[in-house]
Amino acid sequence: MKNSCLLVNSTVLLFATYSPINGQLNTNSGVQYLLSQSKDVSQEFLDLSNTYFFADSLATYNTTTGQGLIQWKREQLMPRQAFNANTYLHQPLKSLDFPATAYDNDPQLPFSIEPIDARTLRIRILTTPVITEDKDTLILAKQPADGSAKWKVTQTENTIVYTSKYGSLTIQQYPWRLILKDAEGRILTQTRCWRDNDSTQIKVAPFSFMKRGANNLRSINPVFSLQPSERIYGCGESFSSLNKVGQKVNLFVTDPQGPESPDMYKPIPFFMSSRGYGVFMHTSAPVTCDFGRSYIGATKLFMEDEACDLFLFLGDPKAVLSEYTALVGRPEMPPLWSFGTWMSRITYFSEKEGREVAHQLRANKIPSDVIHFDTGWFGTDWQCDYAFAIDRFDNPRKMLADLKAEGFRVSLWQLPYFTPKNKFFPELVKEGLYIHNGKGQLPYEDVVLDFTNPATVKWYQEKLANLIKMGVSAIKVDFGEGAPLDAIYHNGRSGLYEHNLYSLRYNKTVADIIRKIHGENIIWARSAWAGSQRYPLHWGGDAATTDTGMEGTLRGGLSLGLSGFCFWSNDIGGFVTQSPEELYRRWLPFGFLVSHSRIHGAPPTEPWCYGKAFTDYFRKCAGLKYQLMPYVYAQAKECTEKGWPMIRALFFEYPNDPGAWLIEDEYLFGSNLLVAPMLESGTGRDVYLPGTQKWIDYQTGAIYHPGWNHIQCGKLPIVILVKDGSAIPHIPVAQCTDQMQWDKVIWKKYLVDKQKAEGLLCLPSDGILKHIILLK
Repeated sequence: MKNSCLLVNSTVLLFATYSPINGQLNTNSGVQYLLSQSKDVSQEFLDLSNTYFFADSLATYNTTTGQGLIQWKREQLMPRQAFNANTYLHQPLKSLDFPATAYDNDPQLPFSIEPIDARTLRIRILTTPVITEDKDTLILAKQPADGSAKWKVTQTENTIVYTSKYGSLTIQQYPWRLILKDAEGRILTQTRCWRDNDSTQIKVAPFSFMKRGANNLRSINPVFSLQPSERIYGCGESFSSLNKVGQKVNLFVTDPQGPESPDMYKPIPFFMSSRGYGVFMHTSAPVTCDFGRSYIGATKLFMEDEACDLFLFLGDPKAVLSEYTALVGRPEMPPLWSFGTWMSRITYFSEKEGREVAHQLRANKIPSDVIHFDTGWFGTDWQCDYAFAIDRFDNPRKMLADLKAEGFRVSLWQLPYFTPKNKFFPELVKEGLYIHNGKGQLPYEDVVLDFTNPATVKWYQEKLANLIKMGVSAIKVDFGEGAPLDAIYHNGRSGLYEHNLYSLRYNKTVADIIRKIHGENIIWARSAWAGSQRYPLHWGGDAATTDTGMEGTLRGGLSLGLSGFCFWSNDIGGFVTQSPEELYRRWLPFGFLVSHSRIHGAPPTEPWCYGKAFTDYFRKCAGLKYQLMPYVYAQAKECTEKGWPMIRALFFEYPNDPGAWLIEDEYLFGSNLLVAPMLESGTGRDVYLPGTQKWIDYQTGAIYHPGWNHIQCGKLPIVILVKDGSAIPHIPVAQCTDQMQWDKVIWKKYLVDKQKAEGLLCLPSDGILKHIILLK
């Protein structure tokens, strides 16, 4: 690492450190990047060695093709001192590039608008005149449709306006600006231009891109207005406050070591606004979103990508999420058994242990469907070799068959990293199935499988196929956050564009082989990027066994749901240490009132290890979900059809209730049940009830009015409420989903006025619930 001094016009501007590893200047003075630490792209836009280009005006535009050119103005970042207050300001720059005839001082570069649907527009802006073929469809489920017929285009002297029945997008020619409005003409958001700084001393860089002095690579920075009281949601499985306004969010797949950090296993380049719009950044490069953190009136999207490919959506949260998931894809239904109880710990080491757990679950009459073997089913713990330890598993095939006959599927842990002591390490190196560094060798000590290499995918899927054909039902797709950033992948792309995509490729590779053999869409994954929602399901990572771990877990699940993921789970009780019984008790009903429910973490996790009273309590919590399975499955089916989450922030169902946008510690489980977990010890809690209808306590039958209520828990330490006018299907509790008696489904009606059943809310029909009972 060398210290260097940047000189411009013989004036010392900035001291920085230069990294010979990545060839970049680290301007955050002494704070170095750590491997797999989230990347703050915004810092790279503060480098005085960069050249900046501001979107200035619309040079040309063809309303028939939707293509044109933006005129960009060349700028430089200069220091300014005023009464001992030091700032940086952008100033016009005359190019000194040579030869001058070869490079434009103020370039004109491609810009296009593509209508996709009546609610969706695609905006593409390039920072180079070279237009490349759009080959990458991995994030998008398919190429977007042509929705031109749903938009009308009009032109005036200074504007071009796209209008649909849901709103409009105006292109202002000078100064260049995009203005998004709703159907009533209210401005939802607009790009910022330099003129917006006339009335403020805080000079915010407008919509721009920069060319790095270190290597001439370009990155783009879309900047939009952020209105007073506006709230922003999404960005993946974020564990910080659901409302992202005031936060800087790094969209960079990493291992945050648990859901108590601002970093994420599952960052997603999508967000929605309380003002009625959403934004999807179609990129795999790192992004830092500054939602009013550095300037309260601006949303700054620092994209390391050299191109800007944005999809803008119009509508309320349900409409926006449906539009977004129509682009990136929705999951096929996971198998019914996956909605049951998954029993696990870190870890079961033998066939004897697995059979004993299955025996205890049935002996204690605890409804359950899955036994998971974590890191210890190999000959050496954590050393993945795709083979059951021969000294601890007498007959794996028979074990799998016997467990299935008892109603248990089996899930197995593995990971895509191979240490030098792993038996496959020499083979993987010899065959070149790993991600390479610039020298063509290993970037790490470990082999990291390269899923852009078809030969790697074939090798890996063959290993998994042997297990799946043996009778394994699910594979835990652990890790995947450590794909090398400074590396070259088999497809020729660098880690800059492949790091975030790695988890999606990993998810897809495992899901594809399970679907091919079993015909079921099921994995158990930790890391994700946009597109991963097609391959359920994902869990919330290694939660602390604390109230804070539970709180972060809930926030992460709600945030991921607002980012296009229908299904989600968590480690009930926390992961890191043995869960304290009191915390475990509070976490259990919450963990069973999400789409998928797994007990996992440091041992012991098994209820009988806590005594008979706890075992009886555990049985009640599991039974609650199993008797609600018709409701769970029907709601899940609707979610896969519309791209909605199973656990929903209150505003998702009640966007017109201002109070609903403020709640972060309650959720709707499907459309009819409201759940308020006990995040701290106690016998009750304050609960906000949205909408205008009354709510009925699922456990006690008590009736509550909308607004704030203090509600005591029932027999289970959790508050569960049913929307007035609902009919909730129940089924007799079975020991596993295979044994459920679907001909004995009964509908329980929840009515404040039992004399009025008219208008009763009912559930959508699906393959199991063939008939809806209409109560009159």
